[in-house]
Amino acid sequence: MAGTDTMEIGTEPARRRENSTMESPRPERPTRVVLLVAGGELAAAVVNALHQAFPDLIVLEEDAEGKWAILRRRVRLLGPLPAVGQALGGVLFKLIARLSRPRLAEIHRDGRLDMRANPHAARRYVGNVNSEPCRNALVALAPQVVAVYGTRILSAATLASVKAPFINYHAGINPKYRGQQPGYWAMREGDAEHAGVTIHLVDRGVDTGDVLHQARVAFTSADNITTYQHVQMVTALPLFIRAIEEALDGRLAPRRVDLPSRQWFPPTLWSYLFGGIARGVW
Repeated sequence: MAGTDTMEIGTEPARRRENSTMESPRPERPTRVVLLVAGGELAAAVVNALHQAFPDLIVLEEDAEGKWAILRRRVRLLGPLPAVGQALGGVLFKLIARLSRPRLAEIHRDGRLDMRANPHAARRYVGNVNSEPCRNALVALAPQVVAVYGTRILSAATLASVKAPFINYHAGINPKYRGQQPGYWAMREGDAEHAGVTIHLVDRGVDTGDVLHQARVAFTSADNITTYQHVQMVTALPLFIRAIEEALDGRLAPRRVDLPSRQWFPPTLWSYLFGGIARGVW
């Protein structure tokens, strides 16, 4: 499960903004690392790992997207029947997660994942990572690196708000398994070779940015759709930290990966049940 080899290339360091207008406030003391994150247990583990590695970390946390907003977006993208099927699947997954608590506790213990809320990490609530308050906060903090985990897709305006690399942790092998539940889909497709994690630069697409590090992840027969991402995080966090350190040192080595590209969505209830019964992938 080693990360990919990299070759050293330079990256342009972040520069302070000099504009003192309302749209671009004068920066505070420059911050090395800012983390854009949504809430949740897995997000807490990311905050804890990055705060330990980078004590000056500042967290900009957005509000969770509402269930109706998610449903409406999926109806637009996929149609009403798949969208409703995904929502029904989500109800089942909550039950499966409860039944999987012993396995989750084992993963957290053996992988040394700290799932507790961190009261020591500096945190600001920005509502939405694509909001003006979030962009203003980024400009004011003037980070050298912006780490990203679990947020909405970043807008062009947010990506352009600071001259710093935005680095995302994705729980799948890009570009073959972009989008949601990539570990599950790799196993469902009988493609364990491409079950893993990717650390990549963020662009305007969905997990389409250049790859910094990738690693395969092995699951056990005790794992399922609610535990895959926890297993993956054990492997991903050291790679995430490594990529941030490389960005701080000006030695990022982004590359393209020659794989088919596809964006995946959560399985519908009936698709999930078929996969479990017919293929033994839960």
